[in-house]
Amino acid sequence: MDYRRLGASGLKVPALSFGAGTFGGSGPLFGAWGNSDATEARRLVDICLEAGVNLFDTADVYSNGASEEVLGAAVKGRRDAVLISTKTSLPMGDGPNDAGSSRSRLIKAVEDALKRLGTDYIDLLQLHAFDAATPIEEVLSTLDSLVRAGKLRYVGVSNFSGWQVMKSLALADKHGYPRYVAHQVYYSLVGRDYEWELMPLGLDQGVGALVWSPLGWGRLTGKIRRGEPLPEKSRLHDTASFGPPVEDELLYRVVDALEAAAKETGKTVPQIAINWLLQRPTVASVIIGARTEEQLRQNLGAVGWSLTSDQIKKLDAASAVTAAYPYFPYRRQEGFARLSPPAV
Repeated sequence: MDYRRLGASGLKVPALSFGAGTFGGSGPLFGAWGNSDATEARRLVDICLEAGVNLFDTADVYSNGASEEVLGAAVKGRRDAVLISTKTSLPMGDGPNDAGSSRSRLIKAVEDALKRLGTDYIDLLQLHAFDAATPIEEVLSTLDSLVRAGKLRYVGVSNFSGWQVMKSLALADKHGYPRYVAHQVYYSLVGRDYEWELMPLGLDQGVGALVWSPLGWGRLTGKIRRGEPLPEKSRLHDTASFGPPVEDELLYRVVDALEAAAKETGKTVPQIAINWLLQRPTVASVIIGARTEEQLRQNLGAVGWSLTSDQIKKLDAASAVTAAYPYFPYRRQEGFARLSPPAV
């Protein structure tokens, strides 16, 4: 397993990490993802550790805390061998302080997560959404106190816009608070919006990307093909409305390119899609999920080899879309290459 620095921090994380959204699954979304109990989760953790995958990502909102509880049980007795990443800020109840990133909410959320995980520290806490109602200084000062108390090692965010990340980093520098070193983002061959603003920001500010849904919300599994109906057992029948939309033509264009690369390499479509992400700037770790050992082992096969430059170019071309304003005009101007980050 390849290990990479997480942003500008000294922490090294595996190129692949495991997403525990399938642990203890319940409800219309997480129940469709999977519902591994502690015994099943422990076996998946065993396989991950054997392969060098030691970062496990979850969130308090995943099945209302059940994912954290199952993950905690699965890593019991080997806490020092794993890195635990969790997230908070999304609603965990109907009360006025059951959502957001206020001091009250963050302190309680961290204490609750520690109990569910059965640990006394969290390696990486990420804010699951930007809280526009709470002053950023309040958020950062609270995270600073939690880091100083030894309850958090590193902090990051998820699904923030560029200005929200940059303003937070600027205030962290001004007051000497911990900087965000990670940004958990949606990024895939059918969802490359991350490249327009967040990737250049990550390169400039030392914020590493933890990629969620690298298979485009389940669309790049190799089971969806041009001219064929959605497989009867596909989870997309129940979950498509929860995730990022994808235009059919883009999807089929990418699937065609993935299948061509799969034939050339002898790898699977998901392995090709994940390996492409691992070649992208700022990507520290790609979060893979699995309900079964077979799915996990297949996803683990995305590392240990690399696509050729020609194969990457073909995938780039198949997945390319016109960037939103104000990014697209400058791509047409001579000399833009020297102003942009590599490989964007």
